[in-house]
Amino acid sequence: MKKLFLVLGFLTSILALILAVTPLSKIAYIPSIAALLFGVLTLVTSRENTQYKRSIQLVFLMTICALTLTTYKVIFNEVEVGNTEQLEQKMEASEEESLQELEGIDIE
Repeated sequence: MKKLFLVLGFLTSILALILAVTPLSKIAYIPSIAALLFGVLTLVTSRENTQYKRSIQLVFLMTICALTLTTYKVIFNEVEVGNTEQLEQKMEASEEESLQELEGIDIE
């Protein structure tokens, strides 16, 4: 059971780190919380055995890094909307071209 919790802790903390550096960083909270939970479960189940001490510390370190990156991105990144006038002009031009093409078709 200890090894299972440890492996799940590693997998979820690595997933949290990967998600933290991508544009999907807001989703990284879910695997981070799961990694913390698996780390605590591993710590509790191996209380008398110090064999997994370094591995548990690594899981916690990776999870804390993922949480820090995710929180930083949420606080300091602002979503900016670009100039929509050019997009609207392109859509109007595209619409006019498609209407001209439809007018030239003979349907019998």
